[in-house]
Amino acid sequence: QVQLVESGGGSVQAGGSLRLSCAASENTYRTNLMGWFRQAPGKQREGVAAIAGTGTTYYADSVKGRFTISRDSANAKNTVYLQMNSLHPEDTAMYYCAATRALSWMTPTQRLSAPTYNDWGQGTEVTVSS
Repeated sequence: QVQLVESGGGSVQAGGSLRLSCAASENTYRTNLMGWFRQAPGKQREGVAAIAGTGTTYYADSVKGRFTISRDSANAKNTVYLQMNSLHPEDTAMYYCAATRALSWMTPTQRLSAPTYNDWGQGTEVTVSS
């Protein structure tokens, strides 16, 4: 099982920025697709952004132009980042990192879908106040 550890959550005011990090315990086929998801109280978990081993990125419409996902796989590291700018109160949620094996036939929608992913972190909380 892949271990994923998130960090970087916190409280910010609307319009502010946060950078989330997710450190994976391995850099293998099991982590060649990694994503960020979020879940607000009383709501379903939703995909925010994903990045393939090729560097191809995928974003939910609600965060396009504000969030950027990136990945550092150099020197046996495998860390994924989520830079969040222009934060809105509706971005408040628990943010989770996830990993899975990417398959070539996966659609962008599948790559942002929670059931696609096999391994999950414990989450880091983001609170945006107005």
